[in-house]
Amino acid sequence: MLKKTKKQQLNYVLVCPLRPVERFRDLHPNEVADLFLAAQRVGTAVEKHFQGTSLTFSVQDGPEAGQTVKHVHIHVLPRKAGDFRRNDSIYDELQKHDKEKEDSPALWRSEEEMAAEAAALRGYFQ
Repeated sequence: MLKKTKKQQLNYVLVCPLRPVERFRDLHPNEVADLFLAAQRVGTAVEKHFQGTSLTFSVQDGPEAGQTVKHVHIHVLPRKAGDFRRNDSIYDELQKHDKEKEDSPALWRSEEEMAAEAAALRGYFQ
């Protein structure tokens, strides 16, 4: 899943385990391995597709860590030099994720735009 708002130009992909669980500790060891292997593969494709030079991987595990949806997922974010004035501001952007006032669905890209981008990214895995 890739979501980029029209207001902000933050590209990222969410990588989720096949079995939905709320917390990271609920994953079996083989699921943790599969999840991070998938994140590694996705990261390679996302970095290339968005002409990144680095990646940020983020897991927000629990509400106090900023988790807003109740299933484990890894944010895979392509990064470039100077993409944020302060490097750790990426985490401020993640805190806004799925919060109605700051990340309104009205600002999201259309289903068609996201489907086209998903199709382009899918090409890296065929």
